[in-house]
Amino acid sequence: MKNTPFASIHQAAGAKMVPFAGYNMPVEYTGINDEHITVREKAGVFDVSHMGEFFVTGPNALDYLQYITSNDVTALFDGKVQYSCFPNGKGGIVDDLLVYRYNHDKYLLVVNAANIEKDWNWCVQNAGEFGIVPGRDLVNSSDDIAQMAIQDLLALKIVQKLTKTEILEMEYYTFCELDIAGIKNAVFSTTGYTGAGGCEIYVKNEDGLKLWNAVFDAGKNLV
Repeated sequence: MKNTPFASIHQAAGAKMVPFAGYNMPVEYTGINDEHITVREKAGVFDVSHMGEFFVTGPNALDYLQYITSNDVTALFDGKVQYSCFPNGKGGIVDDLLVYRYNHDKYLLVVNAANIEKDWNWCVQNAGEFGIVPGRDLVNSSDDIAQMAIQDLLALKIVQKLTKTEILEMEYYTFCELDIAGIKNAVFSTTGYTGAGGCEIYVKNEDGLKLWNAVFDAGKNLV
């Protein structure tokens, strides 16, 4: 069973821990109703470090992704995120995912935790035709990245206190690299999923605890 970089914090906070997708994850702290109301009326923090992250780079990256995903990758611009899926060629899907465009030659795929191995194998299986070399042009960074989701009404106001980059007016489903809480080159993504705004932040595992503590400190006077 794997632990996310935030596991010790969950346990210290008295979270009920359960196995999910091979990870030891928190399912509840103070109770479902209390937590639901807090998120809907203020903000909530979610540990989503169990999600998978694949980087695709090189001059053939766009053609490759246009082939293996169902949405139109050519519609993306630098800093745009797209919801998509991997068609299985039989009228179904392998999994759904998010596609992040850094530039024409660099993309990030964020896949579901339970399907990391299956999705990785599918990406590798289809890579050769496009000259995409696993380990060079296609890299699985899932075990190296801590991901935190801050969601709902006050989420962006909390994070804004931790960075000099203006984020409050960022378009939905866009992202940028910024310095946050003294952490350089964090990926900040306005991919809120609770219906009232929010973001997801990606940092190296070793910066995870620093980010977590900074977010909670910044939110003390707001929530």
